[in-house]
Amino acid sequence: MFHLILGVIFFGAVYLLLVETLFKKSSCKGRREMSGKTVIITGGNTGIGKATAMELARRGARVILACRNQQKAEAAISDIKMATGSTDVVYMQLDLSSLKSVRSFTETFLKTESRLDVLINNAGLVADGRTEDGFGIEFGVNHLGHFLLTSLLLDRLKESPEARVITLSSMAHRWGKIDFDSLVVNKDLGTGRYSWQFFLAYCNSKLCNVLFTHELAKRLKGTNVSCYSVHPGIVKTELSRHVSLWQKIFIEPVAWLLFLDPTTGAQTTLHCALQEGIEPLSGRYFSCCAVQDVNSRAKDDAVAKKLWEVSERLCGLS
Repeated sequence: MFHLILGVIFFGAVYLLLVETLFKKSSCKGRREMSGKTVIITGGNTGIGKATAMELARRGARVILACRNQQKAEAAISDIKMATGSTDVVYMQLDLSSLKSVRSFTETFLKTESRLDVLINNAGLVADGRTEDGFGIEFGVNHLGHFLLTSLLLDRLKESPEARVITLSSMAHRWGKIDFDSLVVNKDLGTGRYSWQFFLAYCNSKLCNVLFTHELAKRLKGTNVSCYSVHPGIVKTELSRHVSLWQKIFIEPVAWLLFLDPTTGAQTTLHCALQEGIEPLSGRYFSCCAVQDVNSRAKDDAVAKKLWEVSERLCGLS
């Protein structure tokens, strides 16, 4: 009996420690006015993206869900309109695994929309495979598609009095590295049949997100556009929908017990979209609605610059 009590106390203490650290909750306190502003959210039809869209629509923004699946996007729009009363939520087709689709999306957007105030690079995945253009799927979707999207929309963002670019990264960036030789030769930052291999590739793509934001801030200096990378927390979403059955059997109970819900996971994104006065922190990494330090690898000026230049070449921008 004594051992049982000790066991309960131990696991209770571990649970409380995890809840206060790895799975800590936060709440956006930002009050930035969003009426009349236009926001693009990639992958806004589910999970964190949908929760973000819900709150921004509630605050009066025109919200564009940039998604691959029209049926899911329209279902999400119906939910958002019903919950918020907004009539200004629309779908535009975007497949980040296709550079052609990214170009088509931006061309349509620039023809049909007169302004852009916030770009939220939210979509992401953990999976193996290749994009339409032959890139590793995680590098291609999580980084390169968003890199091209942001690049093609920068001029429109600069027309806004106070524009922001928010890119969802992850604490997983800590375990990432950029192998430029592999990137040039294999068009990926890791791949393989096994889940641990494409988890490492995911970490690498998330490091790309932080380095992209770091370099973007330098290039935006002197403009009215600021940018931020975000760790949303460990959230129960469809991110891992491509993992194997046995992994889902392991992950689901842990997710049910500890993972954040999408609304909680959206809070740091919303903080970076809505908090006033954070422009001096452009280029920084946020978690739990606060700026956080990153390791030297995630703020390496030379690597960030090289990643930008390689990405431009891979996208056909240079």
